[in-house]
Amino acid sequence: MHGPAQAGWLLVALCAATGSYCLLRMRSRVEAQRRTAGSEALMGFGMALMALPAAVLAPPRWAWLAYAAVFGAAALRALWAARSDRHHLHHLVGACAMVYMAVAMAATPAAHAGHGGGGGGAPLLTGFLLLYFAGYVLVSGARLLPVSTVAAADGGGGRGVAVMGWADRTELAMVCRLSMGIAMIAMLLTL
Repeated sequence: MHGPAQAGWLLVALCAATGSYCLLRMRSRVEAQRRTAGSEALMGFGMALMALPAAVLAPPRWAWLAYAAVFGAAALRALWAARSDRHHLHHLVGACAMVYMAVAMAATPAAHAGHGGGGGGAPLLTGFLLLYFAGYVLVSGARLLPVSTVAAADGGGGRGVAVMGWADRTELAMVCRLSMGIAMIAMLLTL
């Protein structure tokens, strides 16, 4: 009853909203959070563009190659940043997954019309990425359960509560990561 176009639009909305919040997180006072939010905003908006239904936008082959180049550069940046922060390893896997999907779409652009492959079975790399993101979603969801929304006490004395801006809400950042993980699973399933 509900075709792939409707699911595609929901995926676009989810990824665009996530990317928008990540842009807001770039206003954080903590430099490491700003860098991470920038990488996640790129991923969110890139996923939103890639998920657009083919009836609206059927990119030519060169556009898929441009996606691969942009996310290849993001993968190199994540690899460099992973030297000091292991969370960037997840960004590396995500960027590599985007490169993989873009190259697959460049190789078979007709598959984008239905957001699904030709039914030839899932290659080993697709299966690995699905397992990785499924595990990531489960771990991220479990981490959300005990998160407290109260900021640390100011001055270490426990006298007051520091006011947190939208850019510093750790639970919202975790929700963004969780939603992008779920969106990545949905995109990989249609590959």
